[in-house]
Amino acid sequence: SCRGHGYTVGILLQEPPLNEEKTVLGNVQEGVGEIYGKIQRFNEISEEMASPDADFDTLLDEMGKLQEAIDAADAWDLDSQLEQAMDALRCPPPEADVRVLSGGERRRVALCKLLLQKPDLLLLDEPTNHLDAESVLWLEQHLKSYAGAVLAVTHDRYFLDHVAEWIAEVDRGHLYPYEGNYSTYLEKKRARLEVQGKKDQKLSKRLTEELEWVRSNAKGRQTKSKARLNRYEEMAAEAERTRKLDFEEIQIPPGPRLGSQVIEARNLRKGYDDRVLIDELSFSLPRNGIVGVIGPNGVGKTTLFKTIVGLEPLDGGELRIGESVKISYVDQSRGGIDPNKSLWEVVSDGLDFIQVGQVEMPSRAYVSAFGFKGPDQQKKAGVLSGGERNRLNLAMTLKQGGNLLLLDEPTNDLDVETLSSLENALLEFPGCAVVVSHDRWFLDRVATHILSYEGTEDDPDNWYWFEGNFDAYEQNKVERLGPDAAKPHRVTHRRLTRD
Repeated sequence: SCRGHGYTVGILLQEPPLNEEKTVLGNVQEGVGEIYGKIQRFNEISEEMASPDADFDTLLDEMGKLQEAIDAADAWDLDSQLEQAMDALRCPPPEADVRVLSGGERRRVALCKLLLQKPDLLLLDEPTNHLDAESVLWLEQHLKSYAGAVLAVTHDRYFLDHVAEWIAEVDRGHLYPYEGNYSTYLEKKRARLEVQGKKDQKLSKRLTEELEWVRSNAKGRQTKSKARLNRYEEMAAEAERTRKLDFEEIQIPPGPRLGSQVIEARNLRKGYDDRVLIDELSFSLPRNGIVGVIGPNGVGKTTLFKTIVGLEPLDGGELRIGESVKISYVDQSRGGIDPNKSLWEVVSDGLDFIQVGQVEMPSRAYVSAFGFKGPDQQKKAGVLSGGERNRLNLAMTLKQGGNLLLLDEPTNDLDVETLSSLENALLEFPGCAVVVSHDRWFLDRVATHILSYEGTEDDPDNWYWFEGNFDAYEQNKVERLGPDAAKPHRVTHRRLTRD
């Protein structure tokens, strides 16, 4: 945080610096160091005033000024605020050594520290990255009532739709401001593209499709979601007839025809050591189904994928996979990628044309669709950032040409246009997909089913299978569990700022 012209500015970087000599709690406390010192001094004065030799007038004057400052910061329950914010953002344990934290854990600690500083201007670089849905919900509620100004770089469209009052788009060296949220931005941008004419026709078409979805009501979205489940044969036939591909967009060529059975799960059980992750989970994945898997980190989402592909054995239950099913999956934790090869070579094996499913396409065009333009394709695989590795994994997975896609956080670090391209590709794909994602806008648009972790302290391995998209699931959750189910349930939401 820095100060200038009488106001303070705080920034959350992609890779935020932390004090390596302090614990998680020590770093978070740095955010409130100044006010914490005032509270300590206030308490010291209270003790000093017990002395008969105390200068009461001087001490009372100092105490009054300290009380004003503490009142203004709403900081009398500072320890409670720290605990609440750390819990809401899923920070690691207070005593944890920050030197051993993952990148995502470091960002959560840095964000927590920054929010407690309460600067006049918050600069946030991808604030929802590495946060689960409940933490994002808490952050949205917090920022809506934030007393200062907030400038955020983000690709989280649900976040933009619920929090943003202005959107500034940077496009080919120009900045375009739009007043309103993400839905309003879509309307205004399409109008701008129509004025610009044919050169942006493809983008305009994609915006139109997303706008149609935005304008439809919840019932209309559900109807479209259910209609997909009944259109498999029609979509498969259409995909076989249409061989003309747009190499500028993400492509998911059709895999082999699916039979009637895709996945039947009966009473699945899986755990590690003494901890049960999945217990008595049952579901049936229909043809053309797209399942969104949601839940906090560490509850077994990736483990479920590994059991489906046979990388991990089940502890109990039965998993039936149809004979016609061909799975596309890349294990993100597995090595096997030569760090000295360029990312283009990793995908293409050095060939100008590659086989993607049953379709041949130019390799550089295929790689480009995942956001790797020009010289970016020559980056060595060993030096890629986490987001770049994620996009490389997505390209490798879709290249396999399966009719069942297992996608683990494919939406992380994708820009809005690439996200929209992936959504449209999935919506047109004749086949099934199971997608782990925290991107609520994405799940709202593409999911026909939701598999959600609903574990509590009393029932820690509870999963819920629901037919419908994310918004319908959220409504169903409130109907089943009451209105409090829509709130972050690990902490009672309480603002950390005053009106």
